[in-house]
Amino acid sequence: MEELARESISLLSKPADSGLSSFGAVFIMLKSALGAGLLNFPWAFNKAGGVNTALWVELVSLVFLISGLVILGYASSISNRSTYQDVVREICGSAIGKLCEVCFVFNLFMISVAFLVVVEDQLAKLCDSLYLNTTQSPETTVPYHWYTDQHVALSTLCVLVILPLSIPKEIGFQKYTSILGTLAATYLTVVIIIKYYLMKNHIVVYHPPPTSGISSWAAMFSVIPTICFGFQCHEACIAIYSSMQNKRITHWVLISIISMLFCLLIYSLTGIFGFLTFGEGVAADILMSYPGNDVVIIVARVLFALSIITIYPIILLLGRSVIQDLLVRDRRRRGMVTQSHEKWVRISLTVAWILVTLIIALFVPDISEVISVIGGISAFFIFIFPGLCLIFAMQTEPVSPRTRLWLTVWGVITLLCGAFIFGQSTAIAIMELLNKY
Repeated sequence: MEELARESISLLSKPADSGLSSFGAVFIMLKSALGAGLLNFPWAFNKAGGVNTALWVELVSLVFLISGLVILGYASSISNRSTYQDVVREICGSAIGKLCEVCFVFNLFMISVAFLVVVEDQLAKLCDSLYLNTTQSPETTVPYHWYTDQHVALSTLCVLVILPLSIPKEIGFQKYTSILGTLAATYLTVVIIIKYYLMKNHIVVYHPPPTSGISSWAAMFSVIPTICFGFQCHEACIAIYSSMQNKRITHWVLISIISMLFCLLIYSLTGIFGFLTFGEGVAADILMSYPGNDVVIIVARVLFALSIITIYPIILLLGRSVIQDLLVRDRRRRGMVTQSHEKWVRISLTVAWILVTLIIALFVPDISEVISVIGGISAFFIFIFPGLCLIFAMQTEPVSPRTRLWLTVWGVITLLCGAFIFGQSTAIAIMELLNKY
């Protein structure tokens, strides 16, 4: 996400000045946040118990989402650092900085898995649509052929397309295609709304009241991992803030609020109308709920697949760069890093990353299970690390005792909320895994 933000900044910054405009900052924030997480929102609305509950959880979460962005902008300003890991290391110390690097790599790794799961889902439906378009009968059962199997298609795509795109040391040419994610998300939201109003018979959804308070709270919190995955742009926000013309904190607060409100609008519309269209039968990937031979939906599938294929190498590059730096750090200090050694490490890490994420994606039944894990890790970047930065910053910053007290308390609250979300999301992922196996 940082790489996407930096590439976008280089495109949107005017040559005459060295800063990013307010419009450019909002645009890049939206592009960093809007993506594959959108596909899971209708399913999350269903799991939460309906529209009203899910919207309340979103609104409460929005306070912490905006707070995290503001804290990170403030932390960047006082530390004079322009990347997430550097800010955390500078303010919180090297130990927490190393934890941040580990979480950063694992988060990118799980995002890569989620991307491949989404691509696999779309390939399955696209293969079906090719057969259905030749038979002109949506009710026709698609016969099995190995060459139309989504597992084979995804493996072939990884070897022939994703691997060659990911091996190069620099992948700057991808910056011109990274806007596909925003285009796909906006297109999908519009299509879901239109499809809902074009339905002849709307599904009447009824949710019986929970049998206990515990189940009610569990249902309500089940939407949080999806919110964390969907709204996550916090890793990129420091790069965006550092490149802005106007770095006043009050201005950054406005940018953060506008960006999150736009995201809230798009995610909420998709969740509401997707949920109302399919009710309790909505799939974890909303596109899987639509028929395979619908041309408008086919366009959405192609857009999402292309956007993921172009963004996956950037995600891989970010994770690979952190791991590669750790592997060659000692050799670099001794001046023993040759070009051939660097190339061998880079290719080995790239192949291993793609292979492992592919194997996991092939055995994951739907994206909801991956999002449960990603949502927990995202809590570190949205809640825990910003809370720690605020707590540590208040120990040294020249502010009044009253301000220091209130901001420290808010940092503790943010930290505790993040710890709860991490534990809850991880527990849900483990329980679902145990129930299946």
